[in-house]
Amino acid sequence: MSLASTIRGCARTVLLRQQPIRTLSTSGTLLRDGSESSWLSKLLVRKIEPTKESHSRMLSDKYDIYELHTHNVRPDSVGKYLENYKNTVQIVQSKQNLSMELIGSWNVEVGDLDQCLHLWRYTGGFEMVDQAKRELTNDKSYVQLMQERGTFLRSRHLQYLLAFSYWPQLKLREGKNIYEIRSYRLKPGTMIEWGNNWARAINYRQNNDEAFAGYFSQIGRLYNVHHIWCYKDLQGRKETRESAWRSPGWDECVAYTVPLIREMHCRILSPTEFSPTQ
Repeated sequence: MSLASTIRGCARTVLLRQQPIRTLSTSGTLLRDGSESSWLSKLLVRKIEPTKESHSRMLSDKYDIYELHTHNVRPDSVGKYLENYKNTVQIVQSKQNLSMELIGSWNVEVGDLDQCLHLWRYTGGFEMVDQAKRELTNDKSYVQLMQERGTFLRSRHLQYLLAFSYWPQLKLREGKNIYEIRSYRLKPGTMIEWGNNWARAINYRQNNDEAFAGYFSQIGRLYNVHHIWCYKDLQGRKETRESAWRSPGWDECVAYTVPLIREMHCRILSPTEFSPTQ
């Protein structure tokens, strides 16, 4: 290498060293233990220690099983379908020995159109689910309605769910309301982390009594979470959600949970005429 080339190389090195280096700012607040908490650290998923206890028992302290039916209805058969399901509900309600009840029944207004959701509760665990199935499959009227309903559907899906223990007690609503179901598909192994964060986050979402129900899947599509919110209307939804973002601490809960999500979507629901919660 010539002397001139060597001099030019050294000059470039000096110039580079004189240039300011741009880095991501990770300044944050000082924690009790003296360590610094930055906005970047909030995006990191904390490690969950191994445990001999099932995640279900750690997240839910109830013996109720929830059954969520998602029915995609043929557009030309929505009316017939709803009448069919209403008759089905009446048969179930007429059987006093079943520990099951309809909690909510909804039409999707925004999202997957021509779709209906039905939420049932079994009190007493999966033993009551088995009992109800045995009883209903021996009822000819019920079986006939089930067979008829199949002609009105394009597809359907069933999940068994458990309620999060930190969620407010389920309360049926009256009057005219809309509901929002926000469904999340989480990364496997992150359900405890989700629960840890939402146990705090739910405190920011009760100002307008909007928290209706929160569940995680047991059977069906796994690592699914469903949060159901109740609002008076879409404007009320907007104002309630904006209020949460103005609360100190809500943004931190969101920052912790976003990295846990693989997929999410929301649907706006309106109750059917036979829905117990309105």
